Amino acid sequence: MIGVGKIKQYTNILDKPLSKGKQEVSLSAFAFLFSELVQYNQTQVDNITELERRLEDAGYAVGARVLELLCHREKGNRRETRLLGILSFVHSTVWKVLFGKVADSLEKGTEHEDEYMISEKELLVNRFISIPKDMGTFNCGAFVAGIGVLDGAGFPAVVTAHFVPVEGQQRPRTTILIKFSEEVLQREASNMVKDDAMYICRIYHNAACLDQSRS
Repeated sequence: MIGVGKIKQYTNILDKPLSKGKQEVSLSAFAFLFSELVQYNQTQVDNITELERRLEDAGYAVGARVLELLCHREKGNRRETRLLGILSFVHSTVWKVLFGKVADSLEKGTEHEDEYMISEKELLVNRFISIPKDMGTFNCGAFVAGIGVLDGAGFPAVVTAHFVPVEGQQRPRTTILIKFSEEVLQREASNMVKDDAMYICRIYHNAACLDQSRS
């Protein structure tokens, strides 16, 4: 037989190399499935708050799998340890994998040190959803807010989705508000102190080396 012994045999599916595979899925198929997800959960609850909570729960499972996949594929099983690093990772890498593009903006809150915002002019999960008037505050962005990348990466936060009116536009933009826990801020402050100390040590070391070279 031609090629016998040329193909590596895998006894366990977990031993097979992780292939990137096809990067896109049908937008119409996604819109249909997501609409079914929303409609099913709507029949299981009595109010909008509970419906959004169920969508958050559905998103959480997605985030856990996406984080594991990207850490293996993009970072060689290394994970972000700094606040701005994980925010940039979500804003760019995670967003591009999920929605085919980098998020429109990433901003720091002006009133609270623990708040950051990721905004989208037209969030994909809201694009094909028509919200009845009696559900005016309902936001399908709760599914995206629930995606548990931050929590899984060790940056616990309360994440919520909000509509923000935009002047001159009929549809509001969606803002994902991220409010980090106190432990994250304390850890980040401690890391910044360590970075400053290392920077000062390098300055003194370089100055000492320069003095030695002159003498």
